[in-house]
Amino acid sequence: MGLAAYALALVLAPLLPGVVGRTRALMAGRQGAPLLQLYRDLGRLLRKGAVYSRQSTLIFRAGPVVLLAAVALALLLVPPGGGARAAVAFPADLVVFVALLALARFATVLAALDTGSSLEGMGASRELFFAALTEPALLLALVVVARASGHVSLSAMLGGELPAAWARHGVALGLAALALFVAVLAENARVPVDDPATHLELTMIHEVMVLDHSGPDLALIEYAAALKLWATSALVASLVVPVRADAAWLTALVATAGVLGVAVAIGMVESAMARLRLERVPQLLVGAGVLAAFALVLVVAG
Repeated sequence: MGLAAYALALVLAPLLPGVVGRTRALMAGRQGAPLLQLYRDLGRLLRKGAVYSRQSTLIFRAGPVVLLAAVALALLLVPPGGGARAAVAFPADLVVFVALLALARFATVLAALDTGSSLEGMGASRELFFAALTEPALLLALVVVARASGHVSLSAMLGGELPAAWARHGVALGLAALALFVAVLAENARVPVDDPATHLELTMIHEVMVLDHSGPDLALIEYAAALKLWATSALVASLVVPVRADAAWLTALVATAGVLGVAVAIGMVESAMARLRLERVPQLLVGAGVLAAFALVLVVAG
């Protein structure tokens, strides 16, 4: 089931940005872009050629490849939901998951800095600053779930013990889920932390770092972003809706519905509020970390 769910995620991941965009459009009374728009964009980009600056080095060309490889490996560790195990599971794999996301970010930042562009350097600086606040919140939220379930593997702590953990530590897990959701918004450059649809370079964070990428390289970046959104959304879905299914097809259905539900929630958040001012974003991320820390205290004390 793990490998089958992984293959399904690889195929359906580009659908998530379309779900988020369509949700935003419906909330605003617009038709919006097609659900399969990212599939079309990826196909178009793959048919084009890549343009490289004479000042860029191998670091710039390797950035998208390392990014996609790190995110694809991280997705291997994420349980699909419905009580199924991930394709790869071992003790303390939650730390490896966070580390792989950090590696993906590191590759993107290095590629942005390699261009020598002041705009991309500005975006890389903001990305690293916000990441320093997001990663502790993400890791603490996962530690809360691990402590409440008694397991340190993502597949185990989001598996059969999770419903009992909700019964014992419902408040703490609720706070951890909220902190995890905020971390998902930040990790995937979504509103209110960042706006992937903006065209103003001075306010961009993630998008400004990939301005010089084109063709297949940009396709790898966009696909990696979709995989990352699927992986992090699957964590939230498995935590918030600990539904257990016996049949394999029902497990896949529950897992897919949960991930799509998180995408709809992201779209509703983006349609209900605007992007925060840059000086307000650290307050949001620190608040998520405080929520996760308080949830950990509740679990330990309980």
